[in-house]
Amino acid sequence: MSTTVQSPTAAAEELRNLVRAAKEACTVIQAASTDTKNTALKRIAERLEAKKTEILAANKRDTEPANEQVAQGTLNPALAKRLDLSGTKFDKVVAGVHAVENLPDPIGKLEIATQLAEDLNLYRVSSPLGLVCVIFESRPEVVIDIGTLAIKSGNAVILKGGKEAGNSLKALHEALQEGLDGILPKACVQLIQSREDVAELLKMDKEVDLLIARGGKALTSFVRANTHIPVIGHLDGICSTYIAEDADLPKALRVIEDSKMSYMAACNALETILVNQQVIGSHLIPIVEHMGTHGITFHCDEPTLKLLQAANCINVIAAGPSDYDTEFLDKHLAVKAVANVDEAIAHINYHGSHHTDVVLTENKEIAKRFLQQVDSADVFWNASTRFSDGFRFGLGAEIGISTNKTHARGPVGLEGLVIYKYHLHGKGQITADYGPGAHRDYLHTAMDPNDAAVQNRFHRLEFTE
Repeated sequence: MSTTVQSPTAAAEELRNLVRAAKEACTVIQAASTDTKNTALKRIAERLEAKKTEILAANKRDTEPANEQVAQGTLNPALAKRLDLSGTKFDKVVAGVHAVENLPDPIGKLEIATQLAEDLNLYRVSSPLGLVCVIFESRPEVVIDIGTLAIKSGNAVILKGGKEAGNSLKALHEALQEGLDGILPKACVQLIQSREDVAELLKMDKEVDLLIARGGKALTSFVRANTHIPVIGHLDGICSTYIAEDADLPKALRVIEDSKMSYMAACNALETILVNQQVIGSHLIPIVEHMGTHGITFHCDEPTLKLLQAANCINVIAAGPSDYDTEFLDKHLAVKAVANVDEAIAHINYHGSHHTDVVLTENKEIAKRFLQQVDSADVFWNASTRFSDGFRFGLGAEIGISTNKTHARGPVGLEGLVIYKYHLHGKGQITADYGPGAHRDYLHTAMDPNDAAVQNRFHRLEFTE
């Protein structure tokens, strides 16, 4: 049986046609009403439920070879776990679709209103970005998470997942397309498979408005280095928790256990414990003893290693040169003693990945100092790192975690796919009519964008009530 292989030219032309269709779909979905978008989302959730058995069967065809690689020692168990859609994970995917459906429509919101002059009104209005491309690894549910967020925010999206999740991606995408059928163009959410397509997409800075990279450091670094398109993403999830000298031990035990053990494969899992040197004995020893029952290995600096060994704690070893710069995603934690909150802040800002960091303290001044000075997207006081998540933040779902210092940072939901445009409503005015020596003056009068009368004038294209 022969297999037809596309020529590079044919494949490139097919991709250009796909991108062209996505751009055309942009103009349709940007003008779609809230009811239309919500109807599509409701239908997508229904199709996911209807095709659950089929989707999980496809997912099994991805997880079985991954689990074999884990057994052979050739794949990190954390990476295999990310592929799995079984159990409550599938239910969470469906719940995420309903959550996005129930979110307020972010498009067409009046943000700023200014009367520049008589019968000349300026409005800043929230609007979709346009065409978004998302490149991701392992997690097949990203197709639904980002597909639904794109629909709600009036954007078209092209998705490229890892080949290790190919069967799951195809099944989920088919359910999503069935949900769109007859309501919005199917080209609003498209799936591509080949690496060659990615290389071509990275060159399409005139067509693609935003790139989102979700995956390991190598993926994000490659994407950023090979495109002129704006990129949202993060390189690592090196999340730290600082145990201050007055930390409440029961709270610390619960927070640290959840931060590490609830899902070690996540980018918001705990990787480093910083402990005030005054409470190594009173706090660190019971934490290590408790976490040791989970099989955690602790990579310790000299002061903590010496004390923990003297206390006969198990699974404690000397930290290596790179341990404080490592995203383990496994049963390992780096541990370091620090003199105070300032030293903890300095360590996190140097070794961390600007993702999510926690301070455990009952002292509000210490908490404020940490929250203000740690340069991370998410900074928490007495709460687990695992709260760094779009669903838990009430965003419905997330397009990813961004450590960028741009319009979107931390868990990015709908707002990361929304920008704005300025609308100017006039009656034939020209710039020569205004300013020094002209016969008219600018007013530059701020109007309340939440005022009903202002909103009515904007929506009705009127100048007076």
